[in-house]
Amino acid sequence: MRVLVSVRSVEEALIAAHGGAHFIDLKEPREGALGGLGVGVIRDVVDTLRAQGLSQPLSATIGDIPSLDPAPILACVQAVATCGVTYVKVGIDRSPGAGDVLAALGQSGHAVIPVFLADQGLDWERIEQACRLGLPGIMVDTFDKRQGSLFDVLTLDDLQRFVHLVGASGAMSGVAGALRMAHVAQLQALSPTFAGFRTAVCAGDRVAKLDESSLRALLSLI
Repeated sequence: MRVLVSVRSVEEALIAAHGGAHFIDLKEPREGALGGLGVGVIRDVVDTLRAQGLSQPLSATIGDIPSLDPAPILACVQAVATCGVTYVKVGIDRSPGAGDVLAALGQSGHAVIPVFLADQGLDWERIEQACRLGLPGIMVDTFDKRQGSLFDVLTLDDLQRFVHLVGASGAMSGVAGALRMAHVAQLQALSPTFAGFRTAVCAGDRVAKLDESSLRALLSLI
């Protein structure tokens, strides 16, 4: 299991990359679960890390956009992808248009990772659809961090089913959602391709500054 760390700035990205994070994820936690950064910030992070020879895969979210209409989502995917990130993350909620959005993402020509928001349970039909699209990865996350961690929102059976389905499709499986160091043993037993962290590696809650010592402590457990 590899570690994805969410960052909001060049400074935080350098801390995460030099600290040993396996994936660097760009988002603004003050703007929601998948709050998006400006394309200028995303481009600066990509350019800075690559200029320093740091080769970790970089992902960036497009923001918290409801899964109603593919058009605005595809426009955001295009804008973020042109910044040079490895993957573009798109939240998928239980909106009626989620199936159309997934179909459009699969045909977008970009390396998109759909992130299924688990607060109202998982939509297995849509997850199975995503598994057929040949996408590089599929994630599950929580929208409302006040509800607790991913393990508080979903049963272990559901999480195991998710990891198995995604892995069988050949895609990377990712899990996130207010994960902390206390969850490491459960995560290792679950064995997704990667687990995403923000809360656990901040000096305070998830909107606080990334803390290098907390990151190193997390990585030492994994």
